Amino acid sequence: MSRAQAESVIKNIIREIAQECASKGQAVSETLVAFMVKAVVLDPANEFNVDRTLTKEDVQKLIKLCVDCLMDSRSPSLDTVKMQVYFDMNYTTRSDFLEEHRRVLESRLQPVIREITDSRARTREELESLYRKIVSAVLLRSGLGSPTDIAVVREATAALQSVFPQTELGTFMSLTKRDKERQLLELTMIVTGIRLFNKECGKGGEGIDDLPAILNEAVPATTQSVDTEIQGTLKCAYEYTGLIEHIYHNEGFDGPSLQLLKEALINTRQHEAFLRVILNDVISCAHQVEQLENQLAQRMEQLQATVQSKTAVPTAQVYPQFIHLAQLWSGFQDEMVLLSVLSNILASLEPFTRGHKELFSDEVLHPYLESLSIPSDEERIKQTTTDEQRINPKDYQVESYDWLFPETTKNFNKLPLQYRGYCALSLAKYDRLLIPSNPEIGVLRFRDHHYAFSSREAAYEFAQNPAAYIQLVAEGAKRSPELIQLLELHTQFSTISPYSQGRDTGKMIEKPVTKNDSATQTDTHFMESNIVKSYEWNEWELRRKAIKLSNLRTKVTHSVQTNLSNLRRDNVTQVYLPKDQNTQTKGDNYSNVPKPQVFLEGLRGGGMTKPTSMTKVDLTIDVDQT
Repeated sequence: MSRAQAESVIKNIIREIAQECASKGQAVSETLVAFMVKAVVLDPANEFNVDRTLTKEDVQKLIKLCVDCLMDSRSPSLDTVKMQVYFDMNYTTRSDFLEEHRRVLESRLQPVIREITDSRARTREELESLYRKIVSAVLLRSGLGSPTDIAVVREATAALQSVFPQTELGTFMSLTKRDKERQLLELTMIVTGIRLFNKECGKGGEGIDDLPAILNEAVPATTQSVDTEIQGTLKCAYEYTGLIEHIYHNEGFDGPSLQLLKEALINTRQHEAFLRVILNDVISCAHQVEQLENQLAQRMEQLQATVQSKTAVPTAQVYPQFIHLAQLWSGFQDEMVLLSVLSNILASLEPFTRGHKELFSDEVLHPYLESLSIPSDEERIKQTTTDEQRINPKDYQVESYDWLFPETTKNFNKLPLQYRGYCALSLAKYDRLLIPSNPEIGVLRFRDHHYAFSSREAAYEFAQNPAAYIQLVAEGAKRSPELIQLLELHTQFSTISPYSQGRDTGKMIEKPVTKNDSATQTDTHFMESNIVKSYEWNEWELRRKAIKLSNLRTKVTHSVQTNLSNLRRDNVTQVYLPKDQNTQTKGDNYSNVPKPQVFLEGLRGGGMTKPTSMTKVDLTIDVDQT
């Protein structure tokens, strides 16, 4: 089956399960259905083979099992999964919260901004209408009062006219669209700063809430609310843990369902983890508000010193201060939004804990708990924080493993403990029992992972066969899929990822295993060496060198060479070995000889009186004379 066909089948299964639940009066999200399908397939008890194509009977069986799980209204396990899905889809980091909030605000302002930037006003009435729109845009973006409140509009208009009179609209109209948007943003910040400063001086501030005072009341109240929820959740967790331990140590004990108790314990521990995340964010809000208040007070003092009672102040001095003031106030508004979101998430988590509270109310548990001593997490850790409970790495039972201790390990408190810090042995030996560990007694490093334990005996027993116990924890997570998220077992279940990564409609929550090669290179000496080799710190060494140099001035160097001194060293000479060489030459040559010349005398004869006599004279020049 191709990937496209497999995705189509999965979408149909998810859609059919959701429709079946809806027909029975239970509305479920497709993300929750997708995770439940994966959980049912992973559970070995359901006997699904992931390597084999699902038959029609398998699909029907899968749908029935998923619907039964999703319709179980008294299942703490299902409540935990719902809680995890809700939290992961609604909670994100502080920066992401604020970025999304600003994006939503900008999207809502876009129609107003576009109407201003696209305006082609010409007549006086049109220009006045455009100016009123600019005032409304400034009010909407700043969040200081309602644009429908006459007093607020008048105050904002007066502040705007002081920095951007209506006569400047012609220049504004000639700007490009991007420059118009930039100027509108700058005007908003300046007007906001002016109104805030006027409020501080008691001359305005209509419709502006006192955000610092509101936050100073809301932050402690939210912190107290979260802390109260944590204490209530921990109380349930302590009771469930103590009762489960008592059932294991007393086999004949007739009490509540052990399976439901474990699911309820997992639910409370997951709720506690989410509450602590919210509490950390609320504490960060408190710190941020305190910093903003200090900066706001300093900026107000600087503005007072700059303005004082002057009738005119250079804009280059006050405008940047007004802009900074507006930015500080925007920070207060961000904290209000963030605190509101965290409060909503806190209230929305509570319904996911009602199931186990109804199953194990105080009336139900009281008969079983009245004779038991229920220790808290702090008491458990205190009982094991003794020298007798510390692991001795030299013991023959554990000496073959690497153990880490606070006094021998840097950043010991920041070690990434497996299973979110719960005892590794309890999870395996007692089938998903969550007992907090005490890292102070020693942490086991096994295959690049760190495991902590609740006692020395648990550590020694785990060290006998760590791989087997780790596998048992993985098998337990298959039966209780909510543990994958709680214990952060995504590395062991590589196909399971946090729910936020599987929000695409109709897709299974799968995470592909990807690998890639990477390399880095560091320069050997990327900084210049400034070491002075001739530097001396010892004063006496410097004096010795000075005396040596002064003596050398009066000295002469002599050198002598004897007749045989040139033979007192080794000389090496390298030559090329002789070799046969043949040369063949072919060429034309010529020589230039004197041209023969002969003179004959007496050829005319001697006449009648004298006989003819010829004389031959050789006039050729000798070769040597050429």
